[in-house]
Amino acid sequence: MKSYINFFYIVKLNSNILTKKIHSMTYRDQTRYFEKLKRYENKFDKKELDDYRMLYKRHRDDEDLDKLSMERLKGYYEKYYVNRPRKNYDHLFKKPEGDNQEE
Repeated sequence: MKSYINFFYIVKLNSNILTKKIHSMTYRDQTRYFEKLKRYENKFDKKELDDYRMLYKRHRDDEDLDKLSMERLKGYYEKYYVNRPRKNYDHLFKKPEGDNQEE
């Protein structure tokens, strides 16, 4: 009987570790999305901002987002972070053509 209890305890302990790893992965993803989107809060329209703040409150309460909420958060991430306009700095690194003349 004692070996059965020890086996059950080990299995239970391993399942808790596995659950924590899965939980931390989704929580880590949520954290990454919220960190990236924080800079772009001022670009959200009113409806998106309200939804984003509601999602952020759930995140702060250490609550995992469900599938639909995570998809909305990913949508905001793709809309504002992935598709953001990037500045072109190539003109700053080109050598002037007329200054390299040797006489």
